[in-house]
Amino acid sequence: MELLQLRYFQTVARLEHMTKAAQELRVAQPALSKTIARLEEDLGVPLFDRQSRQIRLNAFGKAFLRKVETALSALEEGKREVTDMAGLERGSIRIATTTLHRLSPALGAFRSEYPEANFRIVQISPAAADELVRLLENGEIDFAFTGEPIGRPGIREATVLRAEIQLAVPIGHRLEARRSIRLTEAADEPFIEYKEGHPFRRVNEEYSRKAGIRRNIVCEVEEPESIESLIVAGLGVAFVPASAREKPSRVSRVRIESPVCCREFTLARLEGRYLSLAARKFQDFLVDYFAELQLT
Repeated sequence: MELLQLRYFQTVARLEHMTKAAQELRVAQPALSKTIARLEEDLGVPLFDRQSRQIRLNAFGKAFLRKVETALSALEEGKREVTDMAGLERGSIRIATTTLHRLSPALGAFRSEYPEANFRIVQISPAAADELVRLLENGEIDFAFTGEPIGRPGIREATVLRAEIQLAVPIGHRLEARRSIRLTEAADEPFIEYKEGHPFRRVNEEYSRKAGIRRNIVCEVEEPESIESLIVAGLGVAFVPASAREKPSRVSRVRIESPVCCREFTLARLEGRYLSLAARKFQDFLVDYFAELQLT
């Protein structure tokens, strides 16, 4: 049994699709199929149920996959421990995030201080936040950075940033000159909002529930960058996080005095999982970076 067979099996088991697995692994499909067939022959049992062109992981495959993932994770940890002996410059930091735009400035600041550190960044759709859990549990990433708590056993989360949420309005809007408002004062405004299933949509709905208002949502978007352009176009108002280091804005931001609106960003990692020297340095750096950001 070879290590390459195990890695190939792990990918096929995750995708349950030979063609997609071959594309991800960048190998020819016939070669991949033969590798899996040899693995099954070595084990003496089939790992997949095959019907026409479809494959499904069977009971043997599921049991074997759990052991394979444990073994590959242990090997990866061993590799990272050895790499640490060579110092920070050879370490790697693996992160998945649903809010890359919020994390990017911190990544740049860390690279400026530690130019030899290596990053592997995976951007996850906010609607597929469960993927963060899978990546953590499989040892594929060191950290998950997200704007909504994961709340799973075995995953340790630390709040690294608390961002005040304000109401963004077009230039010249009736609320533009106000220093602060109660959210009820915006009850009749057209709102620009994230699509259903987005974690920030759920948080924003909670603000509205606390204020006792039912918003008129006229635009639904996936990316935060779309929100400002739609506000500038005069289509509505929106909840946005405040930040002392934001780029110059083309909209006006008004503080919300009631209810208290705040968004928490957390850094999550799997309990008991080895962290490389580079990863530990980054974790400490991120806490200090956002603490300084909130003081400026």
